[in-house]
Amino acid sequence: MGQPPEPEQPPSPYEPPPGGGQPQYGQPYGQQPGEPEQPAYGQPSYEHPGQPPHGQQWGQQPPYAPQTPYGQYGPPTGQGGGRGTNVLAVLSLVFAFVFAPAGIALGHLAKRQLRTSGEDGEQLATWGLILSYVFTGLILLACCGWLALVIWAGSDSANT
Repeated sequence: MGQPPEPEQPPSPYEPPPGGGQPQYGQPYGQQPGEPEQPAYGQPSYEHPGQPPHGQQWGQQPPYAPQTPYGQYGPPTGQGGGRGTNVLAVLSLVFAFVFAPAGIALGHLAKRQLRTSGEDGEQLATWGLILSYVFTGLILLACCGWLALVIWAGSDSANT
């Protein structure tokens, strides 16, 4: 008995292509004599001088942005002139909501420091002053209204 016939197998990539002979000297393997020459592996193609190559060539990495060292957040040092935000300006804005009269004092101190130091925080100090004055005015208005209400209620009950 014989063995069954085997089905058609695709050609091995290690065998020379059918119908082609040996490549000529200087011609890459698998290139037919009439085809245009392809650039070597990793080399740029010079099909059209003065124009960029058609795509990313093998062996070249795309450019990456430099990484910042670990543990450092925010913009890289050296940009911004090394100026920081004035601490009193920040505290003025915070104290505008906590205890407004302290926010007024801190805002004026921050404005004085900002004129000489060159730090950032001018808008913070300004908003701290504005909000502190507004909240202080509202508190004073509420206290005066409460005092007037107490006096009015006390005088009304004394006459009866």
